[in-house]
Parts: sequence; C-alpha cells; structure tokens
Amino acid sequence: MLAIHKWQQRWRVKQNFSLKVKMICLISILIIGVFIIFGLFLRSFISTIMEDQIAKRALSVAQSVANMPSVQEAFERKHPETVIQDIVKPIQRNIGAEFIVVGNREEIRYSHPEVDKIGKKMVGGDNNRALEKGEAYISKRKGSLGLSIRGKAPIKNQDGAIIGVVSVGFLNEEVQSIIQKQSRSLWLTLLGIILLGVIGAIVIATYLKKLLSGMEPEEITQLLLQKEAILQSTHEGIIAVDNQGRMIIMNTAAQNILLKQEVESSQYMGRSVRDFLPHTGLFHVLETGEKHYNKEMILGDTVVLANRTPIFHQQSIIGAVTTFREKTELESITKELSQIKQYANAQRAQTHEYSNKLYTILGLLQLGKQEEAISFIKQENKIQGTFSQFLLENITDPMIQGLLQGKLNQANELGITMSIHPNSQLIACFSGEKQRAFLTAVGNLLENAIESVKHEVKPKREIAILLTDIGNDVIVEVDDSGEGLSSQDLDHIFEQGYTKKEGEHRGVGLALSKHLLNRVGGDILVEGGELGGARFIIIIPK
Repeated sequence: MLAIHKWQQRWRVKQNFSLKVKMICLISILIIGVFIIFGLFLRSFISTIMEDQIAKRALSVAQSVANMPSVQEAFERKHPETVIQDIVKPIQRNIGAEFIVVGNREEIRYSHPEVDKIGKKMVGGDNNRALEKGEAYISKRKGSLGLSIRGKAPIKNQDGAIIGVVSVGFLNEEVQSIIQKQSRSLWLTLLGIILLGVIGAIVIATYLKKLLSGMEPEEITQLLLQKEAILQSTHEGIIAVDNQGRMIIMNTAAQNILLKQEVESSQYMGRSVRDFLPHTGLFHVLETGEKHYNKEMILGDTVVLANRTPIFHQQSIIGAVTTFREKTELESITKELSQIKQYANAQRAQTHEYSNKLYTILGLLQLGKQEEAISFIKQENKIQGTFSQFLLENITDPMIQGLLQGKLNQANELGITMSIHPNSQLIACFSGEKQRAFLTAVGNLLENAIESVKHEVKPKREIAILLTDIGNDVIVEVDDSGEGLSSQDLDHIFEQGYTKKEGEHRGVGLALSKHLLNRVGGDILVEGGELGGARFIIIIPK
C-alpha cells in the first residue's frame, strides 16, 4: 500500500507542469498572440497601402494617356481604334496593367487587351463622373475581365470638351497575389522573431528557476507559510538584516519584547538596525562573520540573552540574524541556579579553608601545644561568628546576607581580606525589579573587586564594603586595593562591551548593573578609593 501511495504521489506530480514549462508556455503564447495580432494588422495595413498605390498608379497612367495629344487627335479620325490600340498597348505592357481601355462618350471601346471586344460598350457602369463631370478618380468594379481596381480620366479636345474616357485597370486577383507575396515575407520574418522569443522564454524560465533554487511555486508558498508560522509562533525574538544592515525580519515576539507592542512592518522594514536598535552587534557580525551565543546585552530598555550568527550564501555573507530572549523570563531559574552556585562555592571555600585549619590544629596537638590549639580554635570561631552575627543583626534581607557571606568565603579562599564597615546597616528590603537590580549590581561590584585584587601581592589584597539606608536611599560602597581606573576607563567603564579583563563575554556586568539601576530610579558611580583602587557607589531609592 505504501508503494502504491508513493507511486500515486509521483504520478500526481508528473501531471502538474513545472514552473519552467508553465513560464515557457505562457511567455510563448503571449509572444505568439501578440505577433499574430500584429501580423494581421500589418497585413491589413500592407494590403491597404498596396491597393492604394496601385490605384494611384492606375489613375496617374489614365491621366497621362488622356492628356496625350496623339490620343486626342485620334478621336478626329474616322476609325480612332486603329491608332489608339497601337498607342496604349506598349504602355499597358510596360506598367503591367491588366488593361487600358479608351472609349468615346458613348462608352464604345477604341482599345482593349482582347481585340474582339473593341467597338463594344464598356462594362462596369462607372464612367459617368468622367464623362459628365470631367473628374479623374479611382473605382473598383467588375468588368469584362473580372473585378479590378481602375483609374478613370476624361479625354478632352483642344476646346476643353469631353470627348472620351480612359480606364486603366489592375485585376483584383493580381493585386491580391502581390499582397500575398509581400505578406509571405512578413509572416516569415514574424515567425523568426517568434522563434527567438520562444528561445528567450526558455532562457528566462531557466534563469528564474535557478534563482528559485529549482523550487516550484507551491513549494515556495508552503515554505513561506511554514517560515511565517515558525517566526510568529516562536517565543524567542528574531531580527534579521541584509548585508547592508537593513532590517528584513522582526517577528511578533521581538516586537513585544523590545517595543511592548506589535507594529506594522513598514515601520522597521528597510531601516538600518543601527538606527532602530543600537547595540545589537549585527554590524560586527556582518563585518567579521563571527558567531556569538548566549550573549547578555541590553536592547532598548530590555536585558536579553542573545545569539548572533551570519547568513552565508555561496561563501559570501548576505545577512545576519539575532535571536534573543528576555532575561526576566529566566529569572527564577537563574536566581535558583545562582543561589546553588553561591552555596556550592561557599561550601567549597569553607571546606578548603577548614581543611587547612584542621591540619593546623592537628599539627599543634601533635606538637603538644594544646593551649595554642585551643586559642586558635577560639579565635577562628570568634572571626566567623562575628561576621555572620554582624550580617544577621544589621542586614535584614536574607538574599543580601547570603550574597555577602558567599563572597566573604570566596575572598578568604583567595587570601583576600574582605571587611564590612562597622557602621553598616541595611534594614530596608527590596522585591521584584529593585531586588534584582540591587543583587545584580552588588554581586557584579564584589566580583569585579575580587578580580581586581587577586593578582596583587598578599598584603594589598583588600576589599572594604559599606552599606547604609539612612535617608531616602540605600547606598553601597565597594572599595578595593587594585590598580584603579584611568581617565579613559572612567569615560567608558559603563559602556556595553568595554572591559579591561581578558576572555570572551566580558564588558556586560557594569553596563547591565547601571541599566537595571536606572530602570528603578537608581544609579551607579565610580571614583578613586581610599585603598588605592576604585570605589564604586550604588544608589537606589527605598
């Protein structure tokens, strides 16, 4: 059954003409139709022109014969036909006319191609205008030799009196034969042009088929619908640009994340992404061809995790695309993972630290120095108890307590002296966006301080912390003994991507912290510190 179904599918496909065949047929039909209509019009035009030219020629010859003195003088003879027949016969032969008939006022013939018809009355009944009104004209009548195109002219004597008529004619059959010969060459020319047009249609269809990667319209439509469905159904924001950095795609999720509403494509389509959304980094991707994954950055007023990748076609960059997701959607998971990581780091640091202290105690006991061992144990218990007790008594928010305790353990493991000012106090508690902004900023400052001093000589590894909520704002100062910041660093330290550290995915923490604090009405400042390094100050309203 499966084989039959596949055969039926292939058979149905074969029944449908491909795009290439359809285009060739349609273009060919159009070309043929246009040229047939044009050919018929041209044939009619040529026929009219040819008949008109032959008619004018007949009239001109008729007038010339009527004005010949020898013809006019022959009318004065007793038998004009003996002279006139000999005069007009060579003329008829030279111009290719079917006949030149000369008649008197009674329409009796004095000349005719058929000699036996001389002396008989002219046929056609179209001589009245020439004989009665003296007009020269063209007519188309059926005579003794058949349907013909005739030129009529009156013959006048020296006194101007009408004495006869000249009729010069070309048979209609002969005229049509001439027209057919002209039309044959016309149709052959048009046929050649049509063949060239069909060849052109084949070339155009082949080229377009290649541009469409060999796909049929139905397949393109299906892919377009699938792409649109995927773009609009995905929960991640997607922005794509061409090789000039002009926006070509911005799905609904991206609009909701960045603009908080859906907009018409005309508002962003074709605009430079640098003008519409700075800091996407897509121009850097277009220039370098580099890919970036899980890059934390700020787009508009939103913190996102972004991936950026170039689009290649035949080894050339034709565009770039970024996908991103609002970081707040991952906040609960990130927060939980962060807490677990901090707890693990704290446990690891404590394990390492207490392992060293246990070995110290063991050594003192083995040396018989019990009093020194007891004194060492009491001292360590007092240090740990003092810091933890201080946090419990002066810091209300358990999240901040945990953060400070974890960073203290990390600093102790690295041989860094981290102290908290004895007058520090933080009774205020934050929630939601403020809590997130505060924890992010404090965590980033402490991490940067540890990074700054860990490579210094041991006596200079110091970090001092001050927290206070006196007044309407919460203020946190983080002072370190690192190398400090230059004037150039101070100008750019809060810019996204600016960093003094080595490695990838740097230059985000301070920019992110400042952005989050600004969103909740706070700020972050930097100045020279008392310990010789930098002092960062966090200000956030209660």
